[in-house]
Amino acid sequence: MTGDTTTMSDEIAPARMPYGALFLLMIVYAFNMLDRQIVTILVEPMKADLNMADWQIGMISGLAFALFYTLLGIPLARIADRGNRVGMIAIALFVWSGFTALCGLARNFTELLLARIGVGVGEAGCTPAAHSLITDYVPREQRGRALALYSLGVPVGSLAGLVLGGILLATLGWRAAFLMAGLPGILLAVIVWLALDEPRKKVAAATAAPPPIPLKQVLDTLRSLPSFWFISFGTAMGAFGYYGQASFFGSLYMRTHTAGIDALATSWGVPPSVFLGISLGMIVGLVGMVGTFVGGHLADRAARRGIAGYTLVPTISLVIAAPLFAGAALANTVPLSFTFLSCAILVHALNYGSVFASVQTLVPARVRAMAAAVQLFVTNAIGLALGPLFVGIASDLLSPTLGSEQGLRVAMALVALPLAIGSLLFWLASRRIAADEAKQDA
Repeated sequence: MTGDTTTMSDEIAPARMPYGALFLLMIVYAFNMLDRQIVTILVEPMKADLNMADWQIGMISGLAFALFYTLLGIPLARIADRGNRVGMIAIALFVWSGFTALCGLARNFTELLLARIGVGVGEAGCTPAAHSLITDYVPREQRGRALALYSLGVPVGSLAGLVLGGILLATLGWRAAFLMAGLPGILLAVIVWLALDEPRKKVAAATAAPPPIPLKQVLDTLRSLPSFWFISFGTAMGAFGYYGQASFFGSLYMRTHTAGIDALATSWGVPPSVFLGISLGMIVGLVGMVGTFVGGHLADRAARRGIAGYTLVPTISLVIAAPLFAGAALANTVPLSFTFLSCAILVHALNYGSVFASVQTLVPARVRAMAAAVQLFVTNAIGLALGPLFVGIASDLLSPTLGSEQGLRVAMALVALPLAIGSLLFWLASRRIAADEAKQDA
């Protein structure tokens, strides 16, 4: 196990950034996020049509999706660490796109729940394989930027999902929005299969493939790295706060700022759902793109003096983002809420490239997909699964006392606390990560 931390990348990484491959992988990730994010803008009409409660919205937005996404991520990453990562990404894209389209055919909560589970099953095969592939595509000093470029799929997909969802909701309805979001991904899966290279094929042609590392040895390696767990749980806390709020962005403005949204939509001359989709798309999408891009460059600059620099960006960004997200939920006017939300999204997005680059640089080359899967398992089991469910349950519990509008706002504000906890965990990681990297290089 020791001594192979950079072997694969040193053998196959090009001297220049492979922007074409990275851009295609970013588009794949954008489809990943589009299929998740489009639910946000469709929540209220879907809830009314299928007669669902807030806790059920939390289920389809978080727990049901994340349960299978996290459980299958580890075995699929085990395959990715030994097999064809390009093929896995293409098949995963095909599966989750098909199930996204099936969401539009759901006749009740149960059918919608099963379709969302299918989306989670498909998406489980994407990011661990992509992280491992990208790390082999680029040398160490470019990994923060490369993984940040891949992570641009988060704001790009969010932008597309919110804007497309708002337009399709106003013109064709929520069912057509799911169908239109899912079907193009099936075509993209074919393009990925044909266009991307698997670097392992070049290595295999020249050398014998090394035997697979036993799973116990992989897990023992990860258990021996305290910083890996601080990073993973720190990322989970950040995801808890973000996904807890993001799943209810549409409900927040449609339910608690109805008059303000209607007035602004009228001034634009568009339906309220279109105005809200475009507005949230610009905030989550364009502002998120800026934050992600800047964060990748900040991460690589901070890491020039050592791997601990990768943990510096999320340590600072999450503690700043916490009160900003709370302000977005509690603000009394739409412009003020949008201002808080824009600042929160910008600051939160700074950490995308650094949190992934820290793990991919820390662990040995042959377990990178597995490390990404375990990181995502912790992140999504806590953040994506429980964040939206927590907000939904808290909203239902608070509504009888505070009313539906205030109950939701307070529930969304409460998830700012995990963001601050995440900042503390990244600070703890910064204290250990250099020693953990030296342990791997010994």
